[in-house]
Amino acid sequence: MDNYRGIFELNGKHALVVGAGSGIGRAAALGLAAFGAQVCCADLRQEAAAATAADIFANGGNAVAEASDLRDSADVQRLVDRLPALDVLVCTPSINVRKPMLALTDEEFDRVVNLNLRGTFFMLRAAGRRMAAQEQGSIIVMSSIRSQVIEPGQGVYAATKAGVIQLVRTLAAELGPQGVRVNAIAPGVVDTPLTAPIKEQPAWYQAYADKSVLKRWARVDEIVGAVIYLAADASSYTTGAVLFVDGGWTAADGRFAPPL
Repeated sequence: MDNYRGIFELNGKHALVVGAGSGIGRAAALGLAAFGAQVCCADLRQEAAAATAADIFANGGNAVAEASDLRDSADVQRLVDRLPALDVLVCTPSINVRKPMLALTDEEFDRVVNLNLRGTFFMLRAAGRRMAAQEQGSIIVMSSIRSQVIEPGQGVYAATKAGVIQLVRTLAAELGPQGVRVNAIAPGVVDTPLTAPIKEQPAWYQAYADKSVLKRWARVDEIVGAVIYLAADASSYTTGAVLFVDGGWTAADGRFAPPL
């Protein structure tokens, strides 16, 4: 390759961002559009998806908005089938129920698994089939540091995020011969609607900041670089990988800094 300056360009690419109405999904949609992709902003909330698409247009990009329920297999398939083209998928939606495992109800367990794992599987399957048929594409799914490290009250959420990584690795192995790349991003603590309850408790918020070696939370825009990398030709030989964007959370013990 001679044009190294162009390895992050996405001109002419069609991207689908699921969960584009807020948080990491919204930032990812804006970032993909800034690098030239035409973006379909999908979200359970049509008005939120439309707001992201409007912001893309306001900044000179190209976007459409779609309402879609990741928990509904038929709805997921309809969304993928409606797209004129699909080169990049970014799938972000997740929920959490913070409770000790022994206190979780059947309904709470099902609610987390149905979106985080089952819904992600629906999207991987639908997008994977289309990309396999066209013999190219990049699939990017959000996992979490909780796929690797745990704290009390995070059991089911963590299990889904570990499961997502295994789905990603499996699909990467199965679709590699068709030229489809499948990767996961594992953020640390990011300032999003999902983590809003933590911000309301200063001691908890600061404890999370202190665990990172950078001593702060991530902004949603700080995840976008990883998304662009995995979407673009810059990562043409990267598949089946988990890219940690966690401020060093999983690298350092963090309990005690000994005198040196």
